[in-house]
Amino acid sequence: MFIIRWVLGRIILFLNFVFAPKKLKRPAEEQQKIDNATSNMTIYEYKACPFCVKVRRALRRQGLNIVTLDAKQEPHKSTLLNGGGKLQVPCMKIEENGQSTWMYESSEIINFLDKKFA
Repeated sequence: MFIIRWVLGRIILFLNFVFAPKKLKRPAEEQQKIDNATSNMTIYEYKACPFCVKVRRALRRQGLNIVTLDAKQEPHKSTLLNGGGKLQVPCMKIEENGQSTWMYESSEIINFLDKKFA
């Protein structure tokens, strides 16, 4: 099973590289405002996870610079498990007013970003 998942993961990464969406270009001032608005967001992911690739493609399409962390590596794995309550990716952490909100599910994350930044 590991070998199949590894091979499929590499195929997904290759196809994502070859068919990467175009990055949205904005004026520098507007991009800086969006970068400031996304500075409180972090995405926990696995590199070859198809749902994580889906989220990364949406980030690129929208020109969003959100920090992505590998949830397989410590301390990110522990942070995700302790903060979000489960080891599931993709997961977006949003910090506002000293509170952390953990959002799971790729479609939910993409819909949130579309509504906020599109």
